[in-house]
Amino acid sequence: MAFYTERLTATARGRALLDALRQASESVMEVSEQVMRALSATVTPQGAFAVVPMPALPWPDRGLVLVLDGLQDPGNAGTILRTAWAAGARALATTGGTVDLYAPKVVRSAMGAHFHLPLRVDLDLEGLTEALRGRRILLADQHGKPYWDTDWRGDCALIIGGEARGPQVAGSLAAEHVGIPMAGGVESLNAAIAAAVLLFEAYRQREQGRTDPSP
Repeated sequence: MAFYTERLTATARGRALLDALRQASESVMEVSEQVMRALSATVTPQGAFAVVPMPALPWPDRGLVLVLDGLQDPGNAGTILRTAWAAGARALATTGGTVDLYAPKVVRSAMGAHFHLPLRVDLDLEGLTEALRGRRILLADQHGKPYWDTDWRGDCALIIGGEARGPQVAGSLAAEHVGIPMAGGVESLNAAIAAAVLLFEAYRQREQGRTDPSP
């Protein structure tokens, strides 16, 4: 289902979006601004609202999988989803106690990643162990081995712990700890920024097909 306000038809871009909604939706309805504000969780809705089923994408046997373990901030989670998609991650899993990946702010921040990344949510240790079977498991840790000295080319999983308390479930599964060296006096990076640094190093190595990840 899709809903829109008259404001959407005021621009060429809005009219193009409305045409696309009409082609993709079983039902498209014009509503008042008041109804749109009631439908949307944002303070200033953009004039279109859609109700869509989430795709059940198959869990991959190969490639890099990202695990969010205890992450609480929805903006960070959405940014990480978007970054994982951009950096070629094959899937993403969360443990119990992690922010809801389908919360409105996460979905907005992810910018469509939900439709491209297979997701498994609220896994316990047993479920996570099964989901990561056959993969080398790495834990993001500021005291770990420098990320540029880590081989990211094989089938692996990267665990990103919570902003305040670190990993709550998956830490015991990690065979390696990988860190981001920083200038003196800096305690930590934002979780989304740290994930981006690590994911794009993995992407770089995979794209270049390096035989030796060391400098």
